[in-house]
Amino acid sequence: MTDLPLVVLTNRTFDDTRALFSGRARIIANHLETPWPADVLLAHASIADALMAFMPDCIDAAFLDSCPRLRVIGAALKGFDNIDVEAATARGVTVTIVPDLLTRPTAELAVGLTIALGRHILAGDTAIRRGGFNGWRPEYYGLGLAGSTVGVVGYGRVGQAIARCLSGFGCRVLACDANWNPSVPDDAERVTMDVLTGSADILILGMPLTPATQGIVGHAFLRSMKAGALLINPARGSLVDEAAVADALEGGHLGGYAADVFACEDWARGDRPGEIESRLLSMTTKTVLTPHLGSAVVESRRAIEYSAADSILRVLAGEKPETALA
Repeated sequence: MTDLPLVVLTNRTFDDTRALFSGRARIIANHLETPWPADVLLAHASIADALMAFMPDCIDAAFLDSCPRLRVIGAALKGFDNIDVEAATARGVTVTIVPDLLTRPTAELAVGLTIALGRHILAGDTAIRRGGFNGWRPEYYGLGLAGSTVGVVGYGRVGQAIARCLSGFGCRVLACDANWNPSVPDDAERVTMDVLTGSADILILGMPLTPATQGIVGHAFLRSMKAGALLINPARGSLVDEAAVADALEGGHLGGYAADVFACEDWARGDRPGEIESRLLSMTTKTVLTPHLGSAVVESRRAIEYSAADSILRVLAGEKPETALA
């Protein structure tokens, strides 16, 4: 059995996922609820033929230089900004992703965040738990989806799925994307960015994190938004300048902010902050914040891990899976 390739699973996985490698590879698996410390991960990866990588893993050129046996990184991810794909390719390491299994659950969460923020669900829950609820009062009036204009910035697979999810709510959906694909379904009206930001009562981000999109939602972008509009971020934390968002909330121009992702998660940034902007944490009536739940649906996570494992095994068998990036 020692001649079988060694696969390292960097974060906790399902039993079914680990069973896929039985008889086909040896595995070293992280069974903890938290990522391994960087030195532990590197010690395992340095002797590995393959990695199943997750969001918390930072795989850069220096990391790859310490992994001479590595042949494939099977990312249980759609976005891969935490992996230096160019450096991996230059070293003969195949990087695979999971292109579409995260799309629908992320879109559903985006709609959930929108409703939770617009309808003051978190603030209402907090009020109930404080005690003293005696029945209806004329308070917590919010923004519903019916009759609202929702703008989706970034109209790739996630943006399109968000528009489809919104189709039954009676809202007008606008979308903007610099790389608009004319063949996509027309669940949204195509508009320019200035029309979208000036018209949307609710603005949802659906962009990947790239050097061009990092910090795109800053002071100028926020000023261009309709006064009192809500901003929803289920995509990547570093699309947003969190301090600028806090300023806009404090100043009253931004009506609310809901996020499932935060800049402190974005390992590709050398200057990533160590924690979430503290003012956002204290604004409990204007924010809804969730701990990266976008794909946290049991069957979706099983399918994601299965896809990543299957891609790893295909590469180790000398194949090039469709999920390979290069």
